[in-house]
Amino acid sequence: MKKIFLILLTSIYVFGLQLNTFLEPDEAFITKFEKTDTQTSFSIKLGNEIYLYDDKIKVLITKPEKIDITEDINIPEPVAYEEFIVQFSDLNIVIPNSLLQSKISSKEYELEVKFQGCSKAGLCYAPMSKKTTVTLGSNTSSNTIISDVKEEQKQEVQKSENINETDSIANTLKDGSIILVLATFFGFGLLLALTPCVFPMIPILSSIIVKAGSNEQMSASKGFLLSLVYVLAMSLAYTIAGVIAGLFGANLQAALQNPWVLSVFAAIFVALAFSMFGYYQIELPQSVQAKINKTTDGKEKQGIFGIAIMGFLSALIVGPCVAPPLAGALVYIGQTGDAVLGGLALFVMSLGMGVPLLLIGIGAGKFMPKPGGWMENVTKIFGIVMLAVAIWLLDRVLNPSITMTLWSLLFIGTAVYLKIYEHILIKVISIVSLILGATLLVGAISGATNPLNPLEKFTSGKIADSKKLEFTKIKNIAQLEDAIKKSTKPVMLDFWATWCVSCKELDNITFKDERVLKVLEKFTLLKADVTDNTDDDKALQSKFGVVGPPALVFFDTNNNEIKSAKIVGYKNPEQFLEIINKNF
Repeated sequence: MKKIFLILLTSIYVFGLQLNTFLEPDEAFITKFEKTDTQTSFSIKLGNEIYLYDDKIKVLITKPEKIDITEDINIPEPVAYEEFIVQFSDLNIVIPNSLLQSKISSKEYELEVKFQGCSKAGLCYAPMSKKTTVTLGSNTSSNTIISDVKEEQKQEVQKSENINETDSIANTLKDGSIILVLATFFGFGLLLALTPCVFPMIPILSSIIVKAGSNEQMSASKGFLLSLVYVLAMSLAYTIAGVIAGLFGANLQAALQNPWVLSVFAAIFVALAFSMFGYYQIELPQSVQAKINKTTDGKEKQGIFGIAIMGFLSALIVGPCVAPPLAGALVYIGQTGDAVLGGLALFVMSLGMGVPLLLIGIGAGKFMPKPGGWMENVTKIFGIVMLAVAIWLLDRVLNPSITMTLWSLLFIGTAVYLKIYEHILIKVISIVSLILGATLLVGAISGATNPLNPLEKFTSGKIADSKKLEFTKIKNIAQLEDAIKKSTKPVMLDFWATWCVSCKELDNITFKDERVLKVLEKFTLLKADVTDNTDDDKALQSKFGVVGPPALVFFDTNNNEIKSAKIVGYKNPEQFLEIINKNF
């Protein structure tokens, strides 16, 4: 398994390097201003195979008057390259304070350095300019370094607390040691294990262990082995999907969230459920079984192979989840092309997510009684759980009222099935299930859409409707830019999809909080539905560095994106309000 993982990562890495030969502007030209009491220096560190056009290098005083001082600055001798005069070496431009005073008398100056460069691979970058302010007599340090960024972004990069979570995590990957990075991402995985992304996998793995335990004696080590195979396969799937998304911009998980794929996978869970009900046995073809069973541990290999497939597919289809750690890793891979470190971070994060599954495997193996007639009843219970997983999958593609009807039928059917048991506790569960199923059915008939609040049409009425957030849907970049220009208020853009579990958490929890509703009255609300993952959807996400929903992007009244306010993944009302209050 380890060799296969390394081969896959290496192949993706090499292929990715072939397709990602061009550096981003901020990577091709790493710049900074450095100030002392007597001068200001501006340096440009060039990326690999990058050069500067010598005649495009300009140094200007822009305030209090505009004066070109390029001729007064010592710039290294250029060289000839393909009919052009260029600079191949890193550049350091020194601007003495005395030069500024000789041009114009002032206490404060604004300096601008203009430049343009190209890559030997064939890409020419747009002209760039960097500005800084020099106040004479204000430098208390002999070596003050000021990051060179656009004026509107200075505050964002000077204070690390104003960097959004995704960028902060991407920077951790860039700057941290490998051991620290992997340990950090394992911790991220443990936190993600508490989110809805992992919950659907718990009944799947539990049913696998119960099924295996009905055929043979189950021990803690056996339960751990089955869980480990499932978790490793799940981690491998997350890693491959993540590396592909980071390198090529193709979100494999999003591509698998279309109605046909989800319907097929739901049908598989229905088939598994009826198998657990005892209608038939699902096995590999006899010819394949014969080949596997030629070895002494053939039966064990056969089971492990099936579990690995289930773990791999479950990660891709059952648990799509975009959270800041995942987004940060994908941003890092996309910016640097480093699929090895990025892939390892994703793999370790997935292992952290799988820790609860491993504990379930150990616990089930240790405490599961010996096989017997009781196992048949437990297996049937897990058959009901498989039907629940199938409905949970179809919730992403079916009308909400239809989904609620399916949930109601499942609970009513469960109540009818449990009535055959005489135990008082089972009878109580049966009655509760019947009441819940009937409530969901009434809710579905009334037009309710939230299974967690099936009677919303009866209990909330017009009051809730009046407080519901109203989003304007946008389809592409042109519509977005037009909506932002027309808005007289700050803008919040919500990247959303029907198959996105965390999106529904935001809708049903955060965006229904009274405090959040009051704050968002001050915003123009836009929504980009990226369910179908069209070219327009991909272009919108690419423009703002969004790797998948949910993501919230904010703009101020001057139409500028507030990058420090960007939110990726689910945030509860308190976390959401903290970010809003910090940036607006």
